[in-house]
Amino acid sequence: MPTPVLHAVHCYPVKSMAGYSPGEAAVEPWGLAGDRRWMLAGPDGRMITQRQQPRLALATARPLPGGGVRLSAAGAEPLDVEVPAVGVPGELVTVELFGDKVETVPAGAAADAWVSAHLGSEARLVHMDEPAVRRPIDPRYSRPGETVSFADGYPLLLTTVASLDALNSLIAQGGHAAEAPLPMNRFRPNVVVDGTAPWAEDEWRRVRIGEVTFRVVKSCGRCVITTTDQSTAERGKEPLRTLARHRRIGDKLVFGQNLVPEHTGVLRAGDSVEILD
Repeated sequence: MPTPVLHAVHCYPVKSMAGYSPGEAAVEPWGLAGDRRWMLAGPDGRMITQRQQPRLALATARPLPGGGVRLSAAGAEPLDVEVPAVGVPGELVTVELFGDKVETVPAGAAADAWVSAHLGSEARLVHMDEPAVRRPIDPRYSRPGETVSFADGYPLLLTTVASLDALNSLIAQGGHAAEAPLPMNRFRPNVVVDGTAPWAEDEWRRVRIGEVTFRVVKSCGRCVITTTDQSTAERGKEPLRTLARHRRIGDKLVFGQNLVPEHTGVLRAGDSVEILD
């Protein structure tokens, strides 16, 4: 096998909106710099993602200097949203994602109007101001003091080119072959590794990517978002049908591995990848 390399880096400033692919990105304790520091919530305070609103795939978030974001979507004027200032504690808004109650800072009326218009239903945009303290990682897979942004559960998600190729081959042999091949953006990874055997990442426990070392803590259970075409917001059957046949662990259909960084640093496309354990 060739030496594994970092094929691509992906960042998603607003959870479930379209992201972007920088050539390099800083790794912070809770994830890539700027990754999923913003999220949408409904009137009930619960998170809104592509699970409920596939149209989120059609909105794009790009970073602005200072941590803000530029929101854009077809048929709408772009909106620049600056990082909201934290005033008195009562101005914080508690939101819920996967059972976690997280204090956040509301982005303001203009941002709420923009996202509500895009979705066609009431929503608000919120910002995680203090990722070092706001949301601990599941203690079953973390060390004391480790936290995560608004990502589903862990600071980074890793996938591999070979495993996607293998999955697409399996899809092509099944009852929904016309949906293959699926692109990697269905899985919304942060880091994509090339030069491995299919499913090799299942056995990894520690990896070094460039100058940063990570613990590989848990396979990633996949949801309906993976069936959502990220360019049209239309849903199909794959890859969940094929994952259910070939990639089931307990009650989870898995693809990719969750990472927790052991220290900070910078990742660059083309970095070597070393399997430490």
